[in-house]
Amino acid sequence: MRFLEKTSNPAFTDYFWKNRNPTTSQKMTVGGIMTKTLFCLLVITTIVVAIWKLYANGTNIKWFASGGMLAAIVISIVLSVRQQWAHVLVPLYAVAKGFFLGGITAYAQARFPDLPYQAIGVTIVTFFVVLFLYQTRLIVVTKKVKSVIITVCTTLFVVYFISWILSFFGIKSFIWGTSWLAIGFNIFAAIFAALSLLLDFDYIERQKNKASKYKEWMATWGLLVTLIWLYVEILRLMKKFAIRF
Repeated sequence: MRFLEKTSNPAFTDYFWKNRNPTTSQKMTVGGIMTKTLFCLLVITTIVVAIWKLYANGTNIKWFASGGMLAAIVISIVLSVRQQWAHVLVPLYAVAKGFFLGGITAYAQARFPDLPYQAIGVTIVTFFVVLFLYQTRLIVVTKKVKSVIITVCTTLFVVYFISWILSFFGIKSFIWGTSWLAIGFNIFAAIFAALSLLLDFDYIERQKNKASKYKEWMATWGLLVTLIWLYVEILRLMKKFAIRF
């Protein structure tokens, strides 16, 4: 049943939790992870707001989103082989994602005023609601719950990947449209993006006071991956509703 101990987030696989520095006395703590996560979210939010202002002043931000995404991918690859650099690379990842999110949300802000602010607010509220539900054990992460979330999230990833490949051949998948089917899929994806936070919280709790201290940054990176996915799903969903209504 080792499969059930994994999360849908690749940043939380066993590879990232193997103790490569057994002599380290300090251990990972939940408080340390939360502090680092909030810090990175503040960095991302600051950059996003700055890019919005640049766009409003007429600055060309065409390459911000693509450049930020490319940088985030490169940083993630480096992180996978140089985890001890996480205290530097994860803040840089936050900066890169700030540029990416700033780029895509600036255009959304121009077309649908205040929509990105609402999406950010919903994402933050969702994060703390899920955290509250987990900490109070109103939702218990059982093996059955894990298996369902993992299966669904894996399926969503496959669907997105196939749709991305098809786009190179000029085939536009239904999930990018504004039909009720596309909206339903988007809602479904957003729900499971939120539920995947439960698996991340559960994994962190089981590793606290065990993994090396520097892996707080790795855990922070994993949470950022999930949160950004959640934000993008919420933003897409709200844009679809804005277009239809």
